[in-house]
Amino acid sequence: MSDWQKSSISGNSNECIEVRTIDGVIEIRESDSAEIIVRTTPQKWAAFVKGVQAGEFDHFVGL
Repeated sequence: MSDWQKSSISGNSNECIEVRTIDGVIEIRESDSAEIIVRTTPQKWAAFVKGVQAGEFDHFVGL
């Protein structure tokens, strides 16, 4: 099991997304709702991250 990781941009805020891998599965949660965990595959996670890097989700920033 690995530790939860969040963006350094979040600082000490409790309003962020945290990610970890466990048993080959990617787990995602909100730091202020830690009991709710979304699970996905490494392949789906990689596709999502590449989309973020390509700017495909920029229109969600600032909502």
